[in-house]
This record gives sequence, structure tokens and C-alpha cells, in this order.
Amino acid sequence: MFPEHRPRRLRTTPAMRRLVGETTLRPRQLILPMFVAEGIDAPRPISSMPGVVQHTRDTLRKAAVDAANAGVGGLMLFGIPETRDAEGSGAIDPDGILNVALRDLRSELGDATVLMADTCLDEFTDHGHCGVLDADGGVDNDATLRLYAEMGLAQAEAGAHLLGPSGMMDGQVGVIRAALDRAGRTDTGILAYSAKFASAFYGPFREAVDSQLKGDRKTYQQDPGNVREALREIELDIAEGADMVMVKPALSYLDVIRAAAEASPVPVAAYNISGEYAMVEAAAANGWLDRERTILEVLTSIRRAGADMILTYWAAEAAACLD
Repeated sequence: MFPEHRPRRLRTTPAMRRLVGETTLRPRQLILPMFVAEGIDAPRPISSMPGVVQHTRDTLRKAAVDAANAGVGGLMLFGIPETRDAEGSGAIDPDGILNVALRDLRSELGDATVLMADTCLDEFTDHGHCGVLDADGGVDNDATLRLYAEMGLAQAEAGAHLLGPSGMMDGQVGVIRAALDRAGRTDTGILAYSAKFASAFYGPFREAVDSQLKGDRKTYQQDPGNVREALREIELDIAEGADMVMVKPALSYLDVIRAAAEASPVPVAAYNISGEYAMVEAAAANGWLDRERTILEVLTSIRRAGADMILTYWAAEAAACLD
């Protein structure tokens, strides 16, 4: 009789589908990026990212506790200072907004979640680039590394469990690892933004951090067409001491996530970035998509591609849905 094979038998009930499901999506696999701004007395909405805000220190504490209670695996913190300069000195200042907020959250949460810090200068520079500029206006790789080492130490001392060097400077992981080890911070880990592409999907994030960038970052972020180069960057970061590696963005780079997962001996993260978030939110607001189903499908696709963990602005909400 035809058909002899009936795969639909394994789809007959919710319980059956749950039993044979191949890809898991759990709260512990989700990381919530959060923004904290200096000099504001109430949360400031980000217009291109509905539901996401620049927090005050007080509202950051509350939102972080709520996210931890929802079971998210970690929090990635970004700081927005009131003033900026050419070297991004606010990133190194122990009293700068990011370092103060890290201390707030470590005091509030202890080791209840994994506290992560964006280890990059772009939010703190008056030109918006991820490093200091040379006389010709280009980003000076090696001069930037010195500042990354200082920034990483400041963040570790403020309480970060993991540092997230995201500037795509050559040698950044090795320099930060060496500085941490010299200072006795051997337990502080590094989540390296190893394969970070020069993407068009970063637009809303630049509003979120009040970016001062003019131009682009194509001389240090990767070309969107290059997979082998991404794998080489991952290999180099692991050799320099990265404890985890990241692919960013996620949805347009699922093939890179898969390649990274197959090659990497350390956990692989993927960043479901601001533009990806904004597209779904806009379509859902127009009634074109079922919002909750779409969110879970997007996150499942990133897990299916091979990501061990996902940075996503939906982390706390998705965690609540999953539990």
C-alpha cells in the first residue's frame, strides 16, 4: 500500500512533537543585552526598538533581577556616557557609567547570573569608532589594544564574569587575557566577538547607544561575504585565550554559525541584533506576523544552526514563554 512511510505519525499530538523534538530552546541559553545611560532620571525609550530602553541605574537593577528570576543565562551590559572624548576615557574610569552599573549588578545579583560587559570603546568615543584614531583618521589597532587591556581590567574589577571584546582589533583577545592574568584575574572569562560582520542591521543599536559614528567600520569589521575569514578569526581568538566565541549578526549568518559550531572546541554564541529585532517588531505591530510564534521561531533557528547561546533583546520575554 502507498505510502509505506508516514512521518506524520510523529507529529500527531503536542506531546508527540515534544517527545521527538530535535532542537531545544531554554531560558539558560538566552542572554539579555541591556543599556544603561548616565544622567537620566527615567528610562528612555529607543524608538527603533519598541520595548527596549536606556535604563537608569535603578531601573537597570530591577530589570536585571527580573531577567535573572526568569532564568536567562546572562546579561550583557552596554553603557552610554554623558560626555565622550577621542580616547573613550569613560570606558576605563572606575566611576564611568558602565563600570558603576557593573558594580551595581554584581552587588545585586552576585553569581545568580553571568554578568557580561561590552569591552569596546565605540560608546565612549566622540568619533564613534571602536578604537583610537591615527593622524590620518584611521583606527590605530595597536594603540587601541592598550586601552582595551585597561578597559577589560576595569570591568573585571567592577564585577564582570565575562568580558566581550567586540571591536574586531587584531590581537584584542590575547592582550586582554594577558592583562587579566597579570592582575590575578584568571577567573574572568572572555566571550570574543570573533566573527563580527559590517552589517546593515546595526542601525537601531546606534540609536540605542547614541552613536557618534560618521562613515562605517569596514576596515575592521568583516565583509558579509566571507566565511573562511570568519573561521580564521575564530581560530585566532581561541588560540589567544577566548573562552567562548560569537557570530554577529545571527539571522543573515546562520551558515557561519553552523560552520563555527562544527569547527569550534569552545561554546559558540550568536547575537540576534537590533535590526533583526526591529524587523519582527515592526511586522508584528502591523499585524503581518504572529509575534510570539515568530520570536520563538527566530530563536529556534539560531539554536538549530548551532549556537550554544543567543544574545537577544527578547531574552526575558522568551524565557517566560518557555517556562
